[in-house]
Amino acid sequence: MISIKEVNDKKTLNDFVDFIYENYEGDKNFVPPLRSDYIKYVQGVDNDLNEAGPNIKYICYDDDKVVGRLLVGVNNIINEYHGFKEGYISLFECVENYEYAEKLLDKAIEFLKSHGMTKVKGPLSLPGGEDNRGFIVDNFDAQPFIMNTYNKKYYNDFFIKYGFEKYFDCYAYKDTIENADIERYEKLVPYAMKKFDFRVDNINLSNVDKDAMDIMNVLERALPREWDDFAPPREEEIRKIVKQLVPFADSDLIFIARDNKTNEPIGFNITLPDYNQAIKKMNGRLFPFGFLKFLYYKRKINRLRFFVLFVVPEYRKKGVTSVMYLKTYLNALKKGYTELEGSTIWEYNRDMMNDVESFGAKINITYRIYQKDI
Repeated sequence: MISIKEVNDKKTLNDFVDFIYENYEGDKNFVPPLRSDYIKYVQGVDNDLNEAGPNIKYICYDDDKVVGRLLVGVNNIINEYHGFKEGYISLFECVENYEYAEKLLDKAIEFLKSHGMTKVKGPLSLPGGEDNRGFIVDNFDAQPFIMNTYNKKYYNDFFIKYGFEKYFDCYAYKDTIENADIERYEKLVPYAMKKFDFRVDNINLSNVDKDAMDIMNVLERALPREWDDFAPPREEEIRKIVKQLVPFADSDLIFIARDNKTNEPIGFNITLPDYNQAIKKMNGRLFPFGFLKFLYYKRKINRLRFFVLFVVPEYRKKGVTSVMYLKTYLNALKKGYTELEGSTIWEYNRDMMNDVESFGAKINITYRIYQKDI
């Protein structure tokens, strides 16, 4: 007998969390998240899940066996800023049986309608997150880079059959460090920095709070108003994101650009080592040997994820992005990294796509986000 239950106690929370490990057991490309961290993540610790608006986690059971799950919610922060009445779906997982997916999605739509929503999008990151966005549609043979999603191919079929249509795609660009086309940037960078009088500093991880506020300053000025999937950052949100990133951060790969005259921040970028290469070896557990495996394989990481880059409007097309790209490539080369992924870039962010492509990077994975009127 099929039933849908809400996560409301320790047992159902464990069922919700454990299903992802069961569903991908034996899949060579799946990276099991560290279970202790994942429990906190799905409960909204260090993200804006609960602050953003009402949300609920559902599990689909066939008799007593877990066969699917999802999280559905309302992001009031986005809705109020853009004047929307939209809900979102996240953390969708299901065995290959459309009936289970249909019942889960029915329950999600019922929840959103009860809160007055008229549209649903998904899968999206949890509010305040930049991870696990979209379903892969074209390359299922690659291990995901840190904080990127991985999914079953048939998830796309389930959403389309239910009546979802494409909203937007996000892209992961891939390049090898040695193949990057940097020669012209090495000539351009000194000229641009001198002409427009700016510098690019490494992030100060010992005083990360100040740099976090500079990042927020840039985002407030640089985030395009017409980007429907974003709202101006709040201080608490930025602090949570920085707290998430610091354990993975390398100060040689995170930069803040500043105006030399005023010392005001004018841009930033964040690149992270691909800790998925080490986390995968832990199989979701710290103990008894997971932590030792992490320490060992951490030294063997050779991939990077170029995570995010923003420049304020008055400094665009003045070489700021080129300086940060070049510094990232040169430091990556010096540290022995061999692969770089730029992700996830929304298809409406054409400027960023052009910048990445100018270095020779090519689309490696497409992540699709769906929408449906309800």
